[in-house]
Amino acid sequence: MKRRMKRLALALTVSLGLLISYLGILQISGNFHEVSAGTVYRAAQMDGQALARWKREYGIASVLNLRGENTGADWYETERAVADRLGIAHIDFRMSASRQLDGEQVQRLIAVMKDAPKPMLIHCQAGADRTGLAAALYVAGIDGGDESAAERQLSLRYGHIGLPWISKAWPMNETWERMEAWLGFPDS
Repeated sequence: MKRRMKRLALALTVSLGLLISYLGILQISGNFHEVSAGTVYRAAQMDGQALARWKREYGIASVLNLRGENTGADWYETERAVADRLGIAHIDFRMSASRQLDGEQVQRLIAVMKDAPKPMLIHCQAGADRTGLAAALYVAGIDGGDESAAERQLSLRYGHIGLPWISKAWPMNETWERMEAWLGFPDS
């Protein structure tokens, strides 16, 4: 029994270490991924060099900042300056990963994403929670993707840990669940 408990403890420690390493790699890499082929991308908060590189490599025409306007913050001023210099439209839409969006906010977010110049880059701080919800809404509400394709955007693959009572970002999952029927997934 003692040997079995040690093995279990070791397996849990290794698993947790691998998960933490994976999440760290996502952050170091900028958590940059394609949402919709050649049209929409997602990322964590980037520096000016990354934004310039993504403009060059992917033709980014707009940036949707889900952290909202943060005048005076270094990251925000840099992002705005680089976007202006490169002719990238910059759109602020304030969200909190720890608060659900209501139906009106979801409709506004979908309208913003639909109207934004493409290719569009969506980002928040980590590119996992708020960005995951926005990407899921884009896939389902604009791109016509199915439920599982949309839900993959709000997953551990991108660093989102959606666990009730454990994760501060659980409201992103709750928002998604409430919006599924509205988006045309009536069996949800």
